[in-house]
Amino acid sequence: MSYNNLSEFIARLEAEGELLRIGASVSPVLEIAEITDRMSKVPGGGKALFFENVEGSAFPVLTNAFGSHRRIALALGAAPDALAARLDGILRQNPPRSLREKMGFIPKAIAWANFLPKTRKMKAPPCQEVIRKGDEADLTKIPILHCWPKDGGRFITLPVVFTKGLHDGRRNAGMYRMQVYDGKTTGMHWHVHKDGCHHFHEYRKAGKRMEVAVAVGTDPAVTYAATAPLPRGVDEMILAGFIRQKPVVMVKGVTVAIEVPAEAEFVLEGYVDPEETRIEGPFGDHTGYYSLEGEYPVFHLTAVTHRRNPVYSATVVGRPPMEDCYLALVTERLFLPMIKAVMPEIMDYWLPWEGVFHNIVVVAIEKEYPQHAAKIISGLWGTGQMSFAKAIAVVDDRSLLSDGKRLLAHILNTIDFHSDITVTRGILDVLDHSSPQPLYGAKIAIDATARIAGEQPRPKTNAAKASRGDEELLRHLRGIDRGFAALRRIFPECKNPLLLIAIDKENGESSRYYMDRIDWEALSQGVCVLYDAGIDLADDSLLLWKVFNNTDSSRDVTIRGAGIIIDATKKGPADGHLRPWPDEIEMTDEIKKRVNSLLNGFV
Repeated sequence: MSYNNLSEFIARLEAEGELLRIGASVSPVLEIAEITDRMSKVPGGGKALFFENVEGSAFPVLTNAFGSHRRIALALGAAPDALAARLDGILRQNPPRSLREKMGFIPKAIAWANFLPKTRKMKAPPCQEVIRKGDEADLTKIPILHCWPKDGGRFITLPVVFTKGLHDGRRNAGMYRMQVYDGKTTGMHWHVHKDGCHHFHEYRKAGKRMEVAVAVGTDPAVTYAATAPLPRGVDEMILAGFIRQKPVVMVKGVTVAIEVPAEAEFVLEGYVDPEETRIEGPFGDHTGYYSLEGEYPVFHLTAVTHRRNPVYSATVVGRPPMEDCYLALVTERLFLPMIKAVMPEIMDYWLPWEGVFHNIVVVAIEKEYPQHAAKIISGLWGTGQMSFAKAIAVVDDRSLLSDGKRLLAHILNTIDFHSDITVTRGILDVLDHSSPQPLYGAKIAIDATARIAGEQPRPKTNAAKASRGDEELLRHLRGIDRGFAALRRIFPECKNPLLLIAIDKENGESSRYYMDRIDWEALSQGVCVLYDAGIDLADDSLLLWKVFNNTDSSRDVTIRGAGIIIDATKKGPADGHLRPWPDEIEMTDEIKKRVNSLLNGFV
């Protein structure tokens, strides 16, 4: 099933029991975000939320619409793997040879033609039932959310931003947050690696003003397509048409020569001056940390158009799991056939949510020759958004990808620290905070495949035997330094057991200070991971999130003899990290209490 607009999707969610209406008066400043965050953390993703009575606005707000396996399948008309299978069928299509095959190919070609967007002239398209231009255009009338306490202000979090290339005229639709400065201007958070930023640089180089149109509240296929990492120059509306199995109808804006989805709830029209920037941020981001302030282009509003009774659609991001995890899952599954078309030896891959989409990739391959894993790693680091991955692990057993515990045990039992780990450098996502400098830094690769003919066998070692229990070992370490705060040993039966140690760095000491005081003979061999004191060492998801987000492999991974130590603590000048370290996202106690009173524990 596909949808012409957001309202049809909302109706489907309600019919399926996937929508919770909240009639109480709620504020778009922090309260909606707190309620949404709680619902996102409900096992399975909870329900979509429809806020009917939003303070300061006549429009309702929808959040968490994509935030479960069931809702993402309802949104896109099929489960992510089914969409991937459909795409794989197209990619594997052989050219017709006989007349019979050519005749059979005609219906397919006609169907594929229906994926293409269609621009139409309409007297009153739905997205332009109400038109506010010039002084009447006012962003403050829209219930734009202020999500987290330390955010720089209110942010449009689910915008489909349309731009056109200056030279080729090709359309790009991307999703870039927009901080509201006032009723007429916003920030435009174009990351340096994104296509929207590429268009901006074309206009800036030419010294020309750049037109922009922003659709908010589109049908689910259009919303997802704006998040998809398509190659430059490929129209995201074609992908939306593929998902919908029918074209996206587009209409021209009223003040800009850019086409927008005719069925959108809101459209913001305007321009970006290539010479104007402004401080944007901070913003509580999908990494679970605040992304820092930075200079970004400024969007100037020339018109607001909307349906007669529009719904404002928003997302709230933070420490996973949240709604964006399910959108990312679609990308993971949908782009597998494209990657396999280039690297057919890849059987499958997995991007754990704790890696916030781009920090960790585990890939299963059919290994055929020496250093095959190294070839795959190099290929992935040169492919699209995979180039942002900080860590890639390669295995040759596909079943490991469906069992995280067994996968980790396999890696701990297999790898040799000296020959199976490679540290290199490359580009990183702009939101990465652990690298000593922005935009690039260290990457780590782990080859956990079986050695084959032509490769040196791994050294034979026996599983380390724990000579002391956890409590006794912690007492021993605290006898060396009281800064050792807590300890947990897991996978003790593995060749390389895993030891987690919390250290107290509030006294100003560096991680290296504690590394040098660890009694390695008492620890024996294995993997030791350092965390900040106060971290719950029993929360496995939290521990993975910290490791994936807080480490720079060239600085924070140290091999010592038969052991390896990973520093997943917060870094500062004492650790040689001179960039600001962002705060973790946390709601204020005041808002938590207000929401408790508002909902009486309902969410």
